[in-house]
Amino acid sequence: LARRCHQRSTAMLDVPFLPFCAFLGTLGLLCVAMVGTWCQHWRGGFSLDGSSRTFNWHPVLMVMGLVVLYGAAALVYRIPTTWSGPKLPWKVLHGSSALGAFVLTVLGLAAVFHFHNSQGTPNMYSLHSWMGLGTVLLFSCQVGEPPWIPQTPLASRVFHPHLLFPQWAAGFGAFLLPWAPAWLRALYKPIHVFFGSTILMLSVASCVSGINEKLFFSLKNGTTAYKLLPAEAVFANTLGLLILVFGVLVVGALARPSWKRPDSDSPDSRQVRDALGG
Repeated sequence: LARRCHQRSTAMLDVPFLPFCAFLGTLGLLCVAMVGTWCQHWRGGFSLDGSSRTFNWHPVLMVMGLVVLYGAAALVYRIPTTWSGPKLPWKVLHGSSALGAFVLTVLGLAAVFHFHNSQGTPNMYSLHSWMGLGTVLLFSCQVGEPPWIPQTPLASRVFHPHLLFPQWAAGFGAFLLPWAPAWLRALYKPIHVFFGSTILMLSVASCVSGINEKLFFSLKNGTTAYKLLPAEAVFANTLGLLILVFGVLVVGALARPSWKRPDSDSPDSRQVRDALGG
């Protein structure tokens, strides 16, 4: 009886991947729209003049890149159509999405460093900044030089001495290049997945702490205090909760056994190929 109840409850909780993915995509777009609305409506909009409007690019680009786009990249291989047929297009999509997330992150860092340096504000003194830097360092380390980063004074302040992105580069070498041996892919795959999930959750934690920090800094003199919960605080707190939900759902999808891509030589994989006409 207990086993039957467990099976029934499991069936009730079973959600098809594609509707789940559609909901998750809508949630991600909502997060991006909300952070943009927050910065535009309450924080004065956007510019590149070194003012607080330059800072506003930072939360938008970080949420867009290191949370939403990075989460989408992590879920590419959970799409059932990736379980059959050539893997190369999906590998390119996964790598391109992760690289796009990295580029947006670089631009987001440039915005906040530019703002701090223009205003004479110290860099890297808060817990949020330490957590954010640690997240980015998992996605990049200072040993190489990406050729697309312009050598400007601003770039030299942000990227010093040079940058390389080992999580992306290691995944590229292990999974995209055709001559990578199978034993290397099998060895690196769980490491790649673990650090991908870790980076995503650290990104979520950094965004949530950054939203909270910005509200504490902004809602004080001349405004309704944060503790009185003005409309901006309600809106930004809701944004933080939605970002958290997005990250938890992505990690949950990555951990769900039934949504994992079967090994190429497993019976499940052969059944999938037969069902999809492969």
